[in-house]
Amino acid sequence: MAHSISLAQGRPYLAIPGPSVMPDAVLTAMHRPTPNIYAGELVEMMPGLMEDLKKVARTKHHAAMYIGNGHAGWEAALCNVIMPGDKVLVPATGHFGISWGEMAKALGAEVELIDFGRNSPIQMDRIAEILEADKAHEIRAVLGVHVDTSSSVRNDLAALRGVLDAAGHPALLMADCIASMGCDRFEVDTWGVDIAVTASQKGLMVPPGLAFVFFNDRAAEARARLPRVSRYWDWTQRANGVELFEYHCGTAPTQHLYGLRAALDMIHNEGMEHIWQRHAVLAEAVWAACEAWSQKGSFAINIADRSHRSHAVTALRLQSPQATELRNWVEQNLGLTLGIGLGMAAPGDPARDGFFRLGHMGHVNGHMIMGMLGGIEAGLSALNIERGSGALDAAAAVIGGAV
Repeated sequence: MAHSISLAQGRPYLAIPGPSVMPDAVLTAMHRPTPNIYAGELVEMMPGLMEDLKKVARTKHHAAMYIGNGHAGWEAALCNVIMPGDKVLVPATGHFGISWGEMAKALGAEVELIDFGRNSPIQMDRIAEILEADKAHEIRAVLGVHVDTSSSVRNDLAALRGVLDAAGHPALLMADCIASMGCDRFEVDTWGVDIAVTASQKGLMVPPGLAFVFFNDRAAEARARLPRVSRYWDWTQRANGVELFEYHCGTAPTQHLYGLRAALDMIHNEGMEHIWQRHAVLAEAVWAACEAWSQKGSFAINIADRSHRSHAVTALRLQSPQATELRNWVEQNLGLTLGIGLGMAAPGDPARDGFFRLGHMGHVNGHMIMGMLGGIEAGLSALNIERGSGALDAAAAVIGGAV
Protein backbone atom coordinates (compact mmCIF):
# COMPACT_ATOMS: atom_id res chain seq x y z
CA MET A 1 0.00 0.00 0.00
CA ALA A 2 1.55 3.26 -1.13
CA HIS A 3 0.06 5.56 1.49
CA SER A 4 -0.92 4.95 5.10
CA ILE A 5 -4.57 5.53 5.92
CA SER A 6 -6.67 5.63 9.06
CA LEU A 7 -9.12 2.78 9.63
CA ALA A 8 -10.82 4.50 12.55
CA GLN A 9 -14.11 5.22 10.80
CA GLY A 10 -17.22 3.42 11.99
CA ARG A 11 -18.41 2.89 15.54
CA PRO A 12 -15.58 3.49 18.05
CA TYR A 13 -14.85 0.90 20.70
CA LEU A 14 -14.19 2.30 24.17
CA ALA A 15 -12.26 -0.56 25.79
CA ILE A 16 -11.43 1.32 28.98
CA PRO A 17 -12.40 0.13 32.49
CA GLY A 18 -15.36 2.48 32.72
CA PRO A 19 -17.36 4.15 31.45
CA SER A 20 -18.07 0.88 29.72
CA VAL A 21 -19.85 0.26 26.42
CA MET A 22 -23.45 1.46 26.71
CA PRO A 23 -26.08 -0.89 25.23
CA ASP A 24 -28.33 0.56 22.52
CA ALA A 25 -31.33 -0.45 24.65
CA VAL A 26 -30.08 1.75 27.48
CA LEU A 27 -29.38 4.72 25.21
CA THR A 28 -32.76 4.35 23.53
CA ALA A 29 -34.54 4.20 26.87
CA MET A 30 -32.84 7.43 27.94
CA HIS A 31 -33.63 9.25 24.69
CA ARG A 32 -37.10 10.56 25.54
CA PRO A 33 -38.77 13.77 26.67
CA THR A 34 -38.32 14.69 30.32
CA PRO A 35 -41.03 12.81 32.27
CA ASN A 36 -43.37 13.97 35.01
CA ILE A 37 -41.60 13.56 38.37
CA TYR A 38 -44.79 13.83 40.47
CA ALA A 39 -46.97 11.07 39.02
CA GLY A 40 -47.01 8.38 36.38
CA GLU A 41 -44.56 5.85 35.01
CA LEU A 42 -41.33 7.11 36.58
CA VAL A 43 -42.85 7.32 40.04
CA GLU A 44 -44.44 3.88 39.74
CA MET A 45 -41.30 2.11 38.57
CA MET A 46 -39.02 3.36 41.37
CA PRO A 47 -39.77 0.69 44.04
CA GLY A 48 -39.22 -2.15 41.57
CA LEU A 49 -36.02 -0.51 40.37
CA MET A 50 -34.60 -0.56 43.90
CA GLU A 51 -35.60 -4.18 44.44
CA ASP A 52 -33.94 -5.22 41.18
CA LEU A 53 -30.78 -3.34 42.15
CA LYS A 54 -30.64 -5.31 45.38
CA LYS A 55 -30.90 -8.54 43.40
CA VAL A 56 -27.74 -7.59 41.48
CA ALA A 57 -25.95 -6.95 44.78
CA ARG A 58 -27.33 -10.18 46.23
CA THR A 59 -28.84 -8.50 49.26
CA LYS A 60 -32.25 -8.45 50.91
CA HIS A 61 -31.40 -5.49 53.10
CA HIS A 62 -31.27 -1.79 52.20
CA ALA A 63 -30.21 0.27 49.19
CA ALA A 64 -29.76 3.99 48.64
CA MET A 65 -29.21 5.80 45.34
CA TYR A 66 -27.27 9.02 44.83
CA ILE A 67 -26.81 11.35 41.88
CA GLY A 68 -23.04 11.11 41.61
CA ASN A 69 -20.08 8.93 40.69
CA GLY A 70 -18.29 6.21 42.64
CA HIS A 71 -16.52 8.80 44.78
CA ALA A 72 -19.94 10.10 45.82
CA GLY A 73 -20.82 6.57 46.88
CA TRP A 74 -17.63 6.39 48.94
CA GLU A 75 -18.48 9.62 50.75
CA ALA A 76 -22.11 8.67 51.30
CA ALA A 77 -21.09 5.37 52.87
CA LEU A 78 -18.53 6.99 55.15
CA CYS A 79 -20.77 9.86 56.22
CA ASN A 80 -23.46 7.49 57.46
CA VAL A 81 -21.28 5.46 59.84
CA ILE A 82 -18.06 7.37 60.59
CA MET A 83 -17.63 10.42 62.83
CA PRO A 84 -14.55 12.66 62.99
CA GLY A 85 -12.01 10.92 65.21
CA ASP A 86 -13.22 7.41 64.43
CA LYS A 87 -10.54 4.99 63.30
CA VAL A 88 -10.75 3.06 60.04
CA LEU A 89 -8.46 0.40 58.63
CA VAL A 90 -7.68 0.60 54.91
CA PRO A 91 -5.91 -2.38 53.32
CA ALA A 92 -5.01 -0.92 49.91
CA THR A 93 -3.97 -2.77 46.77
CA GLY A 94 -3.95 0.14 44.35
CA HIS A 95 -4.84 3.75 43.66
CA PHE A 96 -8.51 3.47 44.59
CA GLY A 97 -7.99 1.84 47.95
CA ILE A 98 -5.56 4.62 48.86
CA SER A 99 -7.99 7.26 47.56
CA TRP A 100 -10.90 5.93 49.62
CA GLY A 101 -8.68 6.15 52.68
CA GLU A 102 -7.76 9.72 51.77
CA MET A 103 -11.45 10.58 51.57
CA ALA A 104 -12.04 9.11 55.03
CA LYS A 105 -9.13 11.18 56.36
CA ALA A 106 -10.57 14.33 54.79
CA LEU A 107 -13.83 13.64 56.65
CA GLY A 108 -11.95 13.57 59.93
CA ALA A 109 -11.37 9.85 60.41
CA GLU A 110 -8.12 8.47 61.79
CA VAL A 111 -6.90 6.27 58.95
CA GLU A 112 -4.57 3.30 59.33
CA LEU A 113 -3.43 2.57 55.79
CA ILE A 114 -1.80 -0.78 55.04
CA ASP A 115 -0.41 -0.57 51.52
CA PHE A 116 0.05 -4.00 49.96
CA GLY A 117 1.39 -2.50 46.75
CA ARG A 118 -0.03 -2.73 43.26
CA ASN A 119 0.79 -6.31 42.28
CA SER A 120 -0.76 -8.48 44.97
CA PRO A 121 -3.95 -8.85 47.03
CA ILE A 122 -4.66 -8.12 50.68
CA GLN A 123 -2.62 -10.36 52.98
CA MET A 124 -5.22 -11.65 55.41
CA ASP A 125 -2.70 -12.69 58.07
CA ARG A 126 -1.50 -9.09 58.35
CA ILE A 127 -5.08 -7.86 58.79
CA ALA A 128 -5.68 -10.55 61.40
CA GLU A 129 -2.66 -9.31 63.40
CA ILE A 130 -3.97 -5.74 63.39
CA LEU A 131 -7.48 -6.74 64.42
CA GLU A 132 -6.22 -9.03 67.17
CA ALA A 133 -4.07 -6.20 68.53
CA ASP A 134 -7.05 -3.82 68.62
CA LYS A 135 -8.31 -5.02 72.00
CA ALA A 136 -10.28 -1.81 72.62
CA HIS A 137 -12.04 -2.16 69.26
CA GLU A 138 -11.08 1.35 68.21
CA ILE A 139 -11.31 0.40 64.53
CA ARG A 140 -14.84 1.22 63.47
CA ALA A 141 -14.65 0.01 59.88
CA VAL A 142 -12.44 -1.86 57.42
CA LEU A 143 -12.50 -0.37 53.92
CA GLY A 144 -11.85 -3.14 51.40
CA VAL A 145 -11.76 -2.68 47.62
CA HIS A 146 -13.01 -5.81 45.86
CA VAL A 147 -11.43 -4.96 42.50
CA ASP A 148 -9.05 -2.02 42.36
CA THR A 149 -9.60 -0.62 38.88
CA SER A 150 -6.05 0.73 38.68
CA SER A 151 -4.10 -2.44 39.49
CA SER A 152 -6.81 -4.96 38.44
CA VAL A 153 -6.23 -7.00 41.60
CA ARG A 154 -9.27 -8.86 42.93
CA ASN A 155 -9.43 -9.22 46.70
CA ASP A 156 -11.23 -11.94 48.63
CA LEU A 157 -13.73 -9.97 50.69
CA ALA A 158 -15.44 -13.10 51.99
CA ALA A 159 -12.07 -14.02 53.51
CA LEU A 160 -11.79 -10.51 54.94
CA ARG A 161 -15.12 -11.03 56.69
CA GLY A 162 -13.78 -14.35 57.97
CA VAL A 163 -10.78 -12.56 59.49
CA LEU A 164 -13.07 -10.07 61.24
CA ASP A 165 -15.25 -12.87 62.60
CA ALA A 166 -12.30 -14.96 63.74
CA ALA A 167 -10.97 -11.98 65.69
CA GLY A 168 -14.40 -11.31 67.18
CA HIS A 169 -14.03 -7.75 65.96
CA PRO A 170 -17.16 -5.58 65.57
CA ALA A 171 -15.79 -3.28 62.83
CA LEU A 172 -18.03 -2.80 59.84
CA LEU A 173 -16.85 -4.36 56.59
CA MET A 174 -17.20 -1.73 53.88
CA ALA A 175 -16.64 -2.80 50.27
CA ASP A 176 -15.92 -0.90 47.09
CA CYS A 177 -17.35 -3.05 44.30
CA ILE A 178 -17.52 -0.25 41.71
CA ALA A 179 -15.46 -2.15 39.13
CA SER A 180 -16.79 -5.58 40.01
CA MET A 181 -20.56 -5.47 40.51
CA GLY A 182 -22.21 -7.01 37.49
CA CYS A 183 -18.87 -8.51 36.36
CA ASP A 184 -17.15 -10.50 39.10
CA ARG A 185 -19.12 -12.59 41.55
CA PHE A 186 -20.05 -10.38 44.49
CA GLU A 187 -22.61 -11.41 47.11
CA VAL A 188 -23.27 -8.83 49.79
CA ASP A 189 -25.30 -10.96 52.22
CA THR A 190 -23.54 -14.30 51.78
CA TRP A 191 -20.12 -12.70 52.17
CA GLY A 192 -21.14 -10.72 55.26
CA VAL A 193 -20.48 -7.29 53.79
CA ASP A 194 -22.08 -4.55 55.90
CA ILE A 195 -21.84 -1.75 53.32
CA ALA A 196 -21.18 -2.04 49.59
CA VAL A 197 -20.62 0.84 47.18
CA THR A 198 -20.96 0.77 43.42
CA ALA A 199 -21.76 3.07 40.50
CA SER A 200 -23.65 2.97 37.24
CA GLN A 201 -20.94 3.26 34.60
CA LYS A 202 -19.25 -0.14 34.65
CA GLY A 203 -21.00 -3.50 35.02
CA LEU A 204 -24.39 -1.82 35.34
CA MET A 205 -24.02 -0.40 31.79
CA VAL A 206 -25.52 3.05 32.43
CA PRO A 207 -23.71 6.37 31.77
CA PRO A 208 -21.84 7.87 34.72
CA GLY A 209 -24.04 9.75 37.16
CA LEU A 210 -25.50 7.29 39.65
CA ALA A 211 -23.95 5.84 42.80
CA PHE A 212 -25.46 3.10 44.97
CA VAL A 213 -24.88 2.15 48.59
CA PHE A 214 -26.17 -1.18 49.93
CA PHE A 215 -26.22 -1.62 53.70
CA ASN A 216 -27.49 -4.08 56.30
CA ASP A 217 -29.06 -3.64 59.72
CA ARG A 218 -25.68 -3.46 61.49
CA ALA A 219 -24.78 -0.49 59.32
CA ALA A 220 -28.20 1.06 59.92
CA GLU A 221 -27.61 0.77 63.66
CA ALA A 222 -24.24 2.49 63.26
CA ARG A 223 -25.99 5.30 61.40
CA ALA A 224 -28.56 5.63 64.20
CA ARG A 225 -25.76 6.22 66.73
CA LEU A 226 -24.42 9.28 64.91
CA PRO A 227 -25.56 12.64 66.26
CA ARG A 228 -26.01 14.06 62.78
CA VAL A 229 -25.55 13.28 59.09
CA SER A 230 -25.76 15.72 56.21
CA ARG A 231 -29.32 15.73 54.92
CA TYR A 232 -28.13 15.03 51.42
CA TRP A 233 -25.85 12.09 52.27
CA ASP A 234 -28.18 10.55 54.87
CA TRP A 235 -29.29 7.20 53.49
CA THR A 236 -32.28 6.80 55.85
CA GLN A 237 -34.92 8.49 53.73
CA ARG A 238 -33.39 7.38 50.45
CA ALA A 239 -33.64 3.73 51.48
CA ASN A 240 -37.22 4.11 52.67
CA GLY A 241 -38.61 6.40 50.00
CA VAL A 242 -42.31 6.70 49.34
CA GLU A 243 -42.43 9.85 47.21
CA LEU A 244 -40.02 9.96 44.28
CA PHE A 245 -38.10 12.96 45.64
CA GLU A 246 -37.36 11.06 48.87
CA TYR A 247 -35.22 8.53 47.00
CA HIS A 248 -33.04 11.34 45.64
CA CYS A 249 -33.29 14.17 48.20
CA GLY A 250 -34.88 16.28 45.49
CA THR A 251 -35.29 16.04 41.74
CA ALA A 252 -34.79 12.55 40.35
CA PRO A 253 -32.13 11.72 37.71
CA THR A 254 -34.93 11.12 35.23
CA GLN A 255 -33.20 9.85 32.07
CA HIS A 256 -30.68 7.84 34.06
CA LEU A 257 -33.52 6.00 35.77
CA TYR A 258 -34.98 4.93 32.44
CA GLY A 259 -31.53 3.78 31.34
CA LEU A 260 -31.08 1.87 34.57
CA ARG A 261 -34.45 0.19 34.16
CA ALA A 262 -33.42 -1.05 30.70
CA ALA A 263 -30.01 -2.20 31.98
CA LEU A 264 -31.52 -4.11 34.90
CA ASP A 265 -33.96 -5.81 32.52
CA MET A 266 -30.99 -6.94 30.42
CA ILE A 267 -29.10 -8.13 33.50
CA HIS A 268 -31.94 -10.16 34.93
CA ASN A 269 -32.92 -11.59 31.53
CA GLU A 270 -29.38 -12.93 31.15
CA GLY A 271 -29.12 -13.97 34.80
CA MET A 272 -26.38 -13.10 37.27
CA GLU A 273 -24.77 -16.54 37.18
CA HIS A 274 -24.43 -16.38 33.39
CA ILE A 275 -23.11 -12.82 33.56
CA TRP A 276 -20.39 -13.91 35.97
CA GLN A 277 -19.54 -16.89 33.76
CA ARG A 278 -19.45 -14.73 30.60
CA HIS A 279 -17.07 -12.27 32.21
CA ALA A 280 -14.86 -15.10 33.46
CA VAL A 281 -14.55 -16.64 29.98
CA LEU A 282 -13.86 -13.32 28.27
CA ALA A 283 -11.30 -12.43 30.94
CA GLU A 284 -9.55 -15.77 30.39
CA ALA A 285 -9.40 -15.02 26.67
CA VAL A 286 -7.77 -11.67 27.41
CA TRP A 287 -5.29 -13.32 29.78
CA ALA A 288 -4.45 -16.04 27.25
CA ALA A 289 -3.55 -13.45 24.65
CA CYS A 290 -1.59 -11.31 27.10
CA GLU A 291 0.29 -14.30 28.45
CA ALA A 292 1.29 -15.21 24.89
CA TRP A 293 2.49 -11.68 24.17
CA SER A 294 4.47 -11.68 27.42
CA GLN A 295 6.67 -14.59 26.30
CA LYS A 296 9.04 -12.10 24.66
CA GLY A 297 9.95 -8.49 25.29
CA SER A 298 8.65 -6.27 28.08
CA PHE A 299 4.93 -7.01 27.79
CA ALA A 300 3.61 -8.13 31.19
CA ILE A 301 0.36 -8.62 33.11
CA ASN A 302 0.33 -6.66 36.35
CA ILE A 303 -1.20 -9.47 38.44
CA ALA A 304 0.75 -12.69 37.95
CA ASP A 305 -1.63 -15.06 39.79
CA ARG A 306 -4.81 -15.68 37.80
CA SER A 307 -6.80 -16.32 40.97
CA HIS A 308 -6.28 -12.70 42.01
CA ARG A 309 -7.14 -11.11 38.65
CA SER A 310 -10.30 -9.17 38.00
CA HIS A 311 -12.74 -10.46 35.39
CA ALA A 312 -13.57 -6.84 34.45
CA VAL A 313 -10.23 -5.07 33.94
CA THR A 314 -6.67 -6.12 33.18
CA ALA A 315 -3.71 -3.87 34.00
CA LEU A 316 -0.67 -4.29 31.74
CA ARG A 317 2.76 -2.82 31.20
CA LEU A 318 5.35 -2.35 28.47
CA GLN A 319 8.67 -0.60 28.33
CA SER A 320 7.97 3.13 28.57
CA PRO A 321 6.80 4.91 26.40
CA GLN A 322 5.47 1.95 24.40
CA ALA A 323 2.14 1.70 26.24
CA THR A 324 1.22 5.29 25.40
CA GLU A 325 2.43 4.81 21.83
CA LEU A 326 0.27 1.70 21.51
CA ARG A 327 -2.80 3.43 22.92
CA ASN A 328 -2.35 6.38 20.58
CA TRP A 329 -1.84 4.15 17.55
CA VAL A 330 -4.91 1.97 18.02
CA GLU A 331 -7.13 4.97 18.77
CA GLN A 332 -5.96 7.05 15.82
CA ASN A 333 -5.81 4.22 13.31
CA LEU A 334 -8.48 1.74 14.45
CA GLY A 335 -10.98 3.68 16.55
CA LEU A 336 -10.08 1.51 19.57
CA THR A 337 -9.53 3.29 22.89
CA LEU A 338 -7.55 1.48 25.58
CA GLY A 339 -7.33 2.58 29.21
CA ILE A 340 -4.49 4.64 30.59
CA GLY A 341 -2.29 3.32 33.36
CA LEU A 342 -3.62 4.86 36.58
CA GLY A 343 -1.78 5.20 39.87
CA MET A 344 1.10 2.97 38.76
CA ALA A 345 3.69 5.76 38.65
CA ALA A 346 3.91 9.27 40.06
CA PRO A 347 2.58 12.23 38.04
CA GLY A 348 5.29 13.49 35.74
CA ASP A 349 7.26 10.24 35.93
CA PRO A 350 8.06 9.00 32.38
CA ALA A 351 7.37 5.49 33.65
CA ARG A 352 3.65 6.32 33.42
CA ASP A 353 3.89 5.82 29.66
CA GLY A 354 4.65 2.16 30.23
CA PHE A 355 1.25 1.23 31.70
CA PHE A 356 -2.19 0.66 30.18
CA ARG A 357 -5.41 -1.18 30.98
CA LEU A 358 -8.06 -3.16 29.15
CA GLY A 359 -11.68 -2.90 30.16
CA HIS A 360 -13.75 -6.03 29.48
CA MET A 361 -16.82 -5.28 31.55
CA GLY A 362 -20.55 -5.02 31.08
CA HIS A 363 -21.97 -5.06 27.54
CA VAL A 364 -19.19 -7.08 25.87
CA ASN A 365 -19.18 -10.33 23.94
CA GLY A 366 -16.79 -12.71 22.22
CA HIS A 367 -16.32 -10.87 18.96
CA MET A 368 -15.77 -7.55 20.75
CA ILE A 369 -13.00 -9.04 22.87
CA MET A 370 -11.42 -10.72 19.84
CA GLY A 371 -11.64 -7.40 17.98
CA MET A 372 -9.94 -5.58 20.83
CA LEU A 373 -7.16 -8.16 20.99
CA GLY A 374 -6.77 -8.11 17.22
CA GLY A 375 -6.46 -4.33 17.33
CA ILE A 376 -3.73 -4.58 19.95
CA GLU A 377 -1.90 -7.17 17.84
CA ALA A 378 -2.06 -4.81 14.87
CA GLY A 379 -0.70 -1.96 16.95
CA LEU A 380 2.13 -4.04 18.39
CA SER A 381 3.04 -5.10 14.87
CA ALA A 382 2.87 -1.60 13.41
CA LEU A 383 5.06 -0.22 16.19
CA ASN A 384 7.51 -3.15 16.01
CA ILE A 385 7.06 -3.88 19.71
CA GLU A 386 8.66 -7.18 20.63
CA ARG A 387 6.20 -9.78 21.85
CA GLY A 388 5.44 -13.45 21.88
CA SER A 389 3.38 -15.10 19.14
CA GLY A 390 0.08 -16.97 19.08
CA ALA A 391 -1.93 -14.48 21.16
CA LEU A 392 -5.05 -14.44 19.00
CA ASP A 393 -5.03 -18.20 18.57
CA ALA A 394 -4.82 -18.61 22.35
CA ALA A 395 -7.74 -16.23 22.93
CA ALA A 396 -9.83 -17.86 20.21
CA ALA A 397 -9.24 -21.28 21.76
CA VAL A 398 -10.60 -20.06 25.09
CA ILE A 399 -13.72 -18.58 23.52
CA GLY A 400 -14.24 -21.50 21.16
CA GLY A 401 -13.89 -23.97 23.98
CA ALA A 402 -16.50 -22.23 26.12
CA VAL A 403 -19.42 -22.29 23.70
